[in-house]
Amino acid sequence: MSFDAHQLDMFLLVGSAVTLLAVLAVRASSGAGLPSLLVYLLMGVLLGESGIGIPFEDAEVAHALGFGALVLILAEGGLTTSWREIRPAMRLGIALSTLGVAISVAVVACAGHYLLGLDWQLAVLLGATTSATDAAAVFSVLRSVPLPRRLTGALEAESGLNDAPVVVLVVLVSTGAAAEDGPWVMAALIVFELVAGIGIGLAVGFGGGWLMRRVALPVSGLYPIAVLALAVLAYGTGAALHASGFAAVYVAALVLGNAELPHRAATRSFAEGVAWIAQIGLFVMLGLLLSPARLTWEVVGLAFAAGLVLTFVARPLSVLACSLVQRMPPRELAFISWAGLRGAVPIVFTTIPLAEGVDGADTLFDIVFVMVVIYTLLTGPTLPLVARVLKVARRSEPRDLELEAAPLERIAADLLQITISPRSLLHGVEVGELRLPEGASVSMVIRGDETIVPERRTVLRRGDDLLVVTPRRLREPTEERLRQVSRGGRLGQWLGGGTG
Repeated sequence: MSFDAHQLDMFLLVGSAVTLLAVLAVRASSGAGLPSLLVYLLMGVLLGESGIGIPFEDAEVAHALGFGALVLILAEGGLTTSWREIRPAMRLGIALSTLGVAISVAVVACAGHYLLGLDWQLAVLLGATTSATDAAAVFSVLRSVPLPRRLTGALEAESGLNDAPVVVLVVLVSTGAAAEDGPWVMAALIVFELVAGIGIGLAVGFGGGWLMRRVALPVSGLYPIAVLALAVLAYGTGAALHASGFAAVYVAALVLGNAELPHRAATRSFAEGVAWIAQIGLFVMLGLLLSPARLTWEVVGLAFAAGLVLTFVARPLSVLACSLVQRMPPRELAFISWAGLRGAVPIVFTTIPLAEGVDGADTLFDIVFVMVVIYTLLTGPTLPLVARVLKVARRSEPRDLELEAAPLERIAADLLQITISPRSLLHGVEVGELRLPEGASVSMVIRGDETIVPERRTVLRRGDDLLVVTPRRLREPTEERLRQVSRGGRLGQWLGGGTG
């Protein structure tokens, strides 16, 4: 298939327009308390065969692109997750992503076979694909609900770790390996891939963190790229060694995100932007893959019934069983049960049996698609109300502050960093003698491993790093003033026509 410049122009036109609409949709969906994935899925459906008419039905491409998007989303989840937040609930999160997944798969599979009439392969695939929660869906809704750290920590740990065992199970069942090898071999393989993936993630995370602290990159913008590349490297290494790449990328990103690395705020912002692009592309692509002509009342009925079993039987049972690992009050367990949003991850996992050519995979895709839409609409907007009814929402719950350049942008100011070189005549000058333009100030002096909040009599030394805040309109005079003092020392105010 050829791809010429005209097709590239059209792709860029449509792609940029869809991306802008998707970005604007975030604001609308947040105001309505809905995960933005529903809007993106709808956009994909409207762009597809029943709308504008863009054809897309390649399950193998959808499978590959879906996994690529999930890697970036999991990397962002790990990089932006605070270990201090999730550590108190880590035992419950791990239990939910392993024991909880097993219970959910068993309950939904039995219901799918005995109640819905699906054959065992499709029934197990239905249970497996719908057992994983979606971090993007969960936290797009939970941002507006102030919750105790142990609740958000448990949900975040679960959503970051449960993709790994689920994808192994779905692949084994789709390829028929599970039936050939038996349940014990399958369980041992899942445990091996998880343990190996976690080990690879730890190795890449700690090794990459050690490297990033010691390498001096020439441009600060390279650090976010390098950190994200390390996270993706963990996935690729895990996949190449037949371990769980999803476990590897999340653990590596979690380690890197909590390490003392240069430009951490910029790295997190960059990863968040990349993850949003991945989410938009992923959800729109899944919407394109849906054929509305296949959505019969039978499919809707099966999706509704399967969702009832998952939401009101399988999920509560799995949470109750996992509470034996880490005790929590009943009202908090009830909220965790209700907050298990599925999002796009189950739909992505259904592309595995589609790509493998499993009989009935189209029907499975349609059932899971409809089920995700129905129950996201049901549970997503009601989470704030459920939190208040169960009395788990806490207005005074402290939260970490995300520090970035937004306040400086609001007042049109810049933050300058100046290093005093060995030959600079700034050495020996007091901060008050700099005589910066009114409105500009030295906010911090970094001397070796020491940080100093300067006073007027603070003396500058060679090797110091100065952080100077200046209004943008005074940036040039401020820089010129610093150059004058660097060249002429204290006399710089008379040499070269210095200001102030």
